[in-house]
Amino acid sequence: MGYERKEIARTPGYKQGKQPTDAGVVKLNTNENPFPPCRAVIEALHDIDPESLRRYPPPFADAFREVAAGIHGLRPENVMAVNGGDELLRLAITTFVDPGRTIGIIEPSYLLYRVLGELHGGRVVGVEAASDWLLPRDFAAMMNREKAQLTIIVNPHAPSGVLTSDVALAELATRLEGVLLLDEAYADFVDPSRGYNALKLIDRCDNLLVLRSLSKGYSLAGLRFGYGLGAQGLIEPMLTKTRDSYNVDAVAQKLALTALKNRDSARETWKKVREERGRLRAALIDLGMLVPESESNFLLAQIKPGAVSARRVYQELENRRIFVRYFDHPRLRDHLRISIGTVEQNDRLIEELKEILKG
Repeated sequence: MGYERKEIARTPGYKQGKQPTDAGVVKLNTNENPFPPCRAVIEALHDIDPESLRRYPPPFADAFREVAAGIHGLRPENVMAVNGGDELLRLAITTFVDPGRTIGIIEPSYLLYRVLGELHGGRVVGVEAASDWLLPRDFAAMMNREKAQLTIIVNPHAPSGVLTSDVALAELATRLEGVLLLDEAYADFVDPSRGYNALKLIDRCDNLLVLRSLSKGYSLAGLRFGYGLGAQGLIEPMLTKTRDSYNVDAVAQKLALTALKNRDSARETWKKVREERGRLRAALIDLGMLVPESESNFLLAQIKPGAVSARRVYQELENRRIFVRYFDHPRLRDHLRISIGTVEQNDRLIEELKEILKG
């Protein structure tokens, strides 16, 4: 006999990408930054004071909030530290959505949005992304008709990497009647020449909550540290009511603060990823794949009709110890999502794909 709530019993749960640990594996399936964290973070880790482990950590991570606010041109009360970006998703659902009410998402997208919404007992309404992976033109009207209390979108979009402009986001936030959670986990990889800056909307959109992560841009996926940015009216109830009392540990706070203070080092890795992204995209297109322009640290590659199936390519790559991501979703069954690796990793991927696609 099971004792879990009915919402939990009927929800399949989130399935993570495979996490191989074998030496020599090319791991391009979970969108990690292929480059190590900056030297200052490693030194800070070695310099952890044992006394900080005996005591409870600063409850609100105020030192981190101060630095993050300065970087983004906001105030500390607009910032909240969380145990990975996923915690902010859960907190937003808990705080702003009544059980049984609507959470709106774009599909396909990050699978955890639906899982968390259903576990909460919410009614998750998915709207198909447009053919170019952008938002449908009437998306805000759809969400308002469904009386969505929370709408979650990721930008750049996952799994395509396509970027929605901040102008379009401003219109969406203004028209929505509920809260808009903008997941910017991959925003660090956006080409600066695009001029994208959704954070400037926070001062004029009191319903906009932005998720940022140190997992991708700062090469700290193992640390589990993220932060939310938004109007004080959104941040305060999560910070003082629905958040765990000490949600971010002392080690994570110290390393995250160090990473932000040394973001110029991280910025160098963003540049390298952008360069490899362009080179890998060109190589995949030369192999006959359709690959939309990405502003993230991954590419979505569509296998051309008549060639070997995407699932088969995925399996053949895994047999050759190269891991990419395949999604059993109606719109993605002929696609592979490929994280950007190092030059050497990408070269190995390209060579193996040439062999596999020969049939």
